[in-house]
Amino acid sequence: MAATVRYDEVEVGQELPAVDYNVRRLNLVMYAGASGDFNQIHWNERFARTVGLPDVIAHGMFTMAQAGRFVTDWAGDPGAVVDFGVRFSSMVIVPDDDQGATIAVSGVVEEKLEDKRVVVGLTAKAGDAKVLSKARAVIQLS
Repeated sequence: MAATVRYDEVEVGQELPAVDYNVRRLNLVMYAGASGDFNQIHWNERFARTVGLPDVIAHGMFTMAQAGRFVTDWAGDPGAVVDFGVRFSSMVIVPDDDQGATIAVSGVVEEKLEDKRVVVGLTAKAGDAKVLSKARAVIQLS
């Protein structure tokens, strides 16, 4: 499989259309099962509050995965991501209701490298809070 985005069609400063990812408690329970991270702050509201959190929070790696999903969906090939890193800057609070939370991810092409690679800077927010910082991906394009 190869990236569906062509290097010669991408420009520095090009914005990648934003995508909203809905997060409900069920998603966190499913992620806990897949990752093995069953920390109660990710599914038990009573426990989360006893340790000083406002409510259940999404796993940091779940949040990072949504940014990774954004990049791989844009590129058209998960194997096109050659480097990916973030810092966690705020929590995604997930209330126990029908709406849950929304992680909004957007990106911009920051640099074109040799060998048909680009650097994409990512922004991920939950409400007004920026939940990832220094989020960057290097993508191998076709």
